[in-house]
Amino acid sequence: MPEGHTIHRLAQDHGECFAGHPVRVSSPQGRFGESAALLDGRVMDAAQAHGKHLFLGFGHDWVHVHLGLFGKYGFGPVPAPPATDTVRLRLVGAQHYADLRGPTTCALVTGAEKQAIHLRLGPDPLRAEDDPDRAWRRISRSRTTIAALLMDQKVVAGIGNVYRAEVLFRHGIDPYRLGRDLSRSEWDAMWADLATLMREGVRNNRIDTVRPEHTPEAMGRPPRVDDHGGEVYVYRRAALPCLVCESEVRTTELGARNLFWCPVCQQR
Repeated sequence: MPEGHTIHRLAQDHGECFAGHPVRVSSPQGRFGESAALLDGRVMDAAQAHGKHLFLGFGHDWVHVHLGLFGKYGFGPVPAPPATDTVRLRLVGAQHYADLRGPTTCALVTGAEKQAIHLRLGPDPLRAEDDPDRAWRRISRSRTTIAALLMDQKVVAGIGNVYRAEVLFRHGIDPYRLGRDLSRSEWDAMWADLATLMREGVRNNRIDTVRPEHTPEAMGRPPRVDDHGGEVYVYRRAALPCLVCESEVRTTELGARNLFWCPVCQQR
């Protein structure tokens, strides 16, 4: 499932390609057909992201998109090629088109319904207006592990498996430490770090989390080859040596997701 930086990048791309102009809206697959007909020819005036949720604004109406596990976006220049019957939503502007396939959610919602979605989500490190105190209040009282809390979108929005593993490593925090055992200074440092890492993710459209001294060039090692891209410390590096201490990176399952950590650098 895409992490929050990907959705913010999609919001940015929609804004650059379509915002402020009339957009042709269709649903070749048909499942969004009635809503597409209501939006066709209208001006898209906003594109926003909150965590893993994308919102495309057409006046008082919003298209709410959640990619889920299988959703994918494709952008290209006009003229758009003939759409296949897997395209749930097609947007066509003056210079670009965008096709959405396989999302968990693609729905037309009102402003009030959009606000209700925001209220269900935790603060997002990429939203400047969001308050990390709201997440801290839940974390500091919780007997749940910090690894599980970071993946709970009601606690912190936008964090996925990669950012979860990497921010815990970067701050030397054992993933099994309980939320209530985290200090406020540790949480503030993690929040600031997540905001920085995820902004870089939006800019580069990939996740990189290693510090300058641990890049392939600095260490004289080959670059990481993975379909997620980017240089990381522990994510998907099970049984490989830690880039910092050379201990073996471990993995296990937590909440139906693979967890990665270094038992030496992240002692409880």
